[in-house]
Amino acid sequence: MSERSERTTVPELVTLHVWRIPRTAVPGALWRMAVHPGRLRRLPGVRFAKLLGTGTGTGFGPGDADLTRWAALLVWDSPTAAAGFDASPVGRSWARIAHAAARVDLCPLTSRGEWSGQRPFGEPSGGRVDGPVLALTRARLRARRAVTFWRAVPPVAAALHVAPGLLARFGVGEAPLGWQGTVSAWRDSADLVAFAYRHPEHRAAITRTPTEGWYAEELFARFAVRNVVGDRTVLGWAAGGTPETARGHA
Repeated sequence: MSERSERTTVPELVTLHVWRIPRTAVPGALWRMAVHPGRLRRLPGVRFAKLLGTGTGTGFGPGDADLTRWAALLVWDSPTAAAGFDASPVGRSWARIAHAAARVDLCPLTSRGEWSGQRPFGEPSGGRVDGPVLALTRARLRARRAVTFWRAVPPVAAALHVAPGLLARFGVGEAPLGWQGTVSAWRDSADLVAFAYRHPEHRAAITRTPTEGWYAEELFARFAVRNVVGDRTVLGWAAGGTPETARGHA
């Protein structure tokens, strides 16, 4: 497969794994964060992998970190390969220290930008989906612009918290500072679009992005939620929010 086709091929399955651990297991989680990224990338059938810390999503930086929740995002060659994750050494290692876990199965709908110089979700062409969707934002901040970015976050985070149709949201990051991201799950695409492009606080942040030059690298992706397996409270999933497989994605 050529480099061009590798960059544009849309994966059939992306999985988001989230673990809740006791505070006594935090040192073990930090050790895993140091040694597992390479092991994740070498798992059979893995096209792209990131091990992530999480936060509340109300701010960024060490003060927002949730040391009792950790996540992994994996892009797979096939669902068959993905089925082997729980039995893999990495999957078993996290299961040993977790007292609750959830997995979200995702199908890419749109993706713009790069992550570590790659386009991990290819170049999906969109498509209609009936059911829940998940948005992933990720950015590597320019050090000299970080303070202005952090000051701009609270109004957007407060608006997101009360946005109609929001099912779950939390922050993610590869490091405590400078590597920022958010995960948000929505009842449907209309609710996500309404917040992203019509809410004044979020629109203001979008408008400021090119002029402020906050990011050295950024990515925004939207996915159909195929399924949610495990304990949804680990994700902060809203009570009554449907986890059923999304239908009609193209």
